[in-house]
Amino acid sequence: MDNSIAHILVVDDDEGIRSLVKKYLNEKNYLVTTAHNAENASEKVKVIKFDLIILDIMMPGKSGLDFLSDHKKIIKTPIILLTAKGEPSERIAGLEMGADDYLSKPFEPKELDLRIKNIIYKIKNDNLKRIIEFEKVKIDLNKQLIFQNDTEFKINKTEKIILEKMINNPGKVFAREEIGKLIDLDKERSVDVIITRLRKKIEIDPKNPKFLQTIRGAGYVLWIE
Repeated sequence: MDNSIAHILVVDDDEGIRSLVKKYLNEKNYLVTTAHNAENASEKVKVIKFDLIILDIMMPGKSGLDFLSDHKKIIKTPIILLTAKGEPSERIAGLEMGADDYLSKPFEPKELDLRIKNIIYKIKNDNLKRIIEFEKVKIDLNKQLIFQNDTEFKINKTEKIILEKMINNPGKVFAREEIGKLIDLDKERSVDVIITRLRKKIEIDPKNPKFLQTIRGAGYVLWIE
């Protein structure tokens, strides 16, 4: 999930705010759906999986807190509350009920964008695979270690960056140039040396790699699934 594909639901009874936020976020390449009250929002979350919800607390009928109470245990979507300035009790109540952040009205659209990016970045990082096991190999990116049979290998920062990208994109072929950009190297031969070093830590037979393979004319791929 990144800002070019994130689908955001904006829930506010003020048409002016809905329109302003939608226009601004569309310009930032987000996909935006709006709802004019909590009931309307409830209907939409039943049929659409949103990446984030921007939720006004003060609305006629069901409030934003009512919506939170009804849905936060059902949906795992992160929520940013829009609160009236000078109403800390509402903000506290919303955060206690599971909201992820809040913004007081009136607010700068740029600040909203930054808060959205922070939440999306955190979720993306939380969803990254950090420890994987396949056959007799275990890779622990948190500890920067590879365990092969009874042997333990340390991996450096550069190797960790490459493995993290490959582990979270299994089956994807990475060109040498692409790997070089990841680790800030412009020499393809240097990339080959790093891959060879990684194979010695991952492969049972590094000269005949089973997992970290070369795709002739294209680059490298990690087969772990």
